[in-house]
Amino acid sequence: MFTRMLKLRLLNAVAPAYFFLATAVTFILHFCFFIPTIFPNADTSLTGSTTLHTVVFLFLMFNALGNYIMTITYPAESANEIVVPVCSAHCSDKVDAHYLLNGRHFCKLCKKVILKRDHHCFFTGNCIGNKNMRYFIMFCIYTSCTCLYSLVLGVAFLTVEYSISFENPLTFLTLLPLSTGYFFTGTVSGLQLFLVLMLYVWLGIGLVCAGFCCQQVLLVARGQTWCQMQRGQLVENRSPWRSNLKDVFGTRWILGLILPVQTAETCFEDTDQHKQD
Repeated sequence: MFTRMLKLRLLNAVAPAYFFLATAVTFILHFCFFIPTIFPNADTSLTGSTTLHTVVFLFLMFNALGNYIMTITYPAESANEIVVPVCSAHCSDKVDAHYLLNGRHFCKLCKKVILKRDHHCFFTGNCIGNKNMRYFIMFCIYTSCTCLYSLVLGVAFLTVEYSISFENPLTFLTLLPLSTGYFFTGTVSGLQLFLVLMLYVWLGIGLVCAGFCCQQVLLVARGQTWCQMQRGQLVENRSPWRSNLKDVFGTRWILGLILPVQTAETCFEDTDQHKQD
């Protein structure tokens, strides 16, 4: 048990560092390589396209980082919890949280009581609950869009700079092993190999975030959390899915789609506890 917790704490520190590193590398590649190469400054006819791609990329990056910060700024812990209650009889040490009463969980990593805990996100270093679920979902959406958009620009860069054709669907599948082999023979430069590796990183992160987003939206619409589903609990939700989504995304949900701002009240604790009671 001690070894497992040590590994989880190490992952809790490494994952945010990995996210910020990948974000910085993406930003540098975009403005130092992709835009200057795909849209050269000498060609004035592409000025509008350059501006458009820059604005789109900055918009996606701003929302991804903004919602990431909001997820951390609005933690999911129970603000009124002074003494940690005694763990319920259904608690299992095989998971990373003690299950308490009234929809509360004690996270062993955060060492806090979490209200309506869904899961512990290692990329943000804290738990996801009812207070920051909306920001986490939007973070997944915009991170996925940023990665997939960077993937498209990366493919365009390799096509223009290194004349790599992606017309054959098998090209992308064999690109990394072939580039690795050519790198050790001196045919491919280190920069080209790094760009190819980043294509797979963007694809992986983009698909994972998209999957997380779809899963969380489905759980929110059903009024259920990942913790409850993991324990095999079927929630008898009496509220319609529209009401469940409104509780998380708020009445100004359209504004939350384009800006990382608060769109729902943060004081859900009393309401949720009354529902549990």
